Amino acid sequence: MARPDKYVGVQNEVNGGMTTIGKIIRDAWVFGLIEETETCEGWNFAGVDALLDKVNKEWDKYGCLVSNLPPELSEKHKRIHDKAIKEARASGWNGEVETEDEK
Repeated sequence: MARPDKYVGVQNEVNGGMTTIGKIIRDAWVFGLIEETETCEGWNFAGVDALLDKVNKEWDKYGCLVSNLPPELSEKHKRIHDKAIKEARASGWNGEVETEDEK
């Protein structure tokens, strides 16, 4: 099976969007790099990679720690990521994939 050349969109991701690209997109929403309505569906992977670079530059400002975010960004992060976790769990995701190598 050939790898797709376009991103499927965070709303169509496996595991309810609990993937590396899904996290990049949610963090881009937090930092206002893209609108919260932007799912990145149809983007080429170079575009996703460029977004990752921008997200990483934003995180670098805060030492890559949620606890270092200013209150307004911290609240936005919590709202966005809590909603994503709730929706992912409702679709059957349980987080075990991310921690299975720790057993």
